[in-house]
Amino acid sequence: MPEIILVGVLLLLGMGAYWAMVLFPKQRDYQKRQRFVSEMQAGDEVITYGGVIGRIVEVVPEQGIAFVEIADGVVVRMINAAIMQPYDPEEIAKNARIGLGLMSDMDEPTA
Repeated sequence: MPEIILVGVLLLLGMGAYWAMVLFPKQRDYQKRQRFVSEMQAGDEVITYGGVIGRIVEVVPEQGIAFVEIADGVVVRMINAAIMQPYDPEEIAKNARIGLGLMSDMDEPTA
């Protein structure tokens, strides 16, 4: 009988660890993304999941669609879910330097 209690406690601890390490961070990221999508406005620069950088021309929240200008005079109609994040050139450059090994995560030069 004590073995069953021990197994039950271990299962509960395992499920708690799984929630804390996997599910909770995913929920937080999802909420952050939903907040970004709901706050999009015309004029915002964004990055799509395809890696295209563009400027929002119009947002139609009832249909879940945004019109994004990807070049002068080239406007594409996209679903809001295809827009990944706001475009921040400094953040992109920092991540590129980290990826190339030129900087650590703490903004300290390694080379």
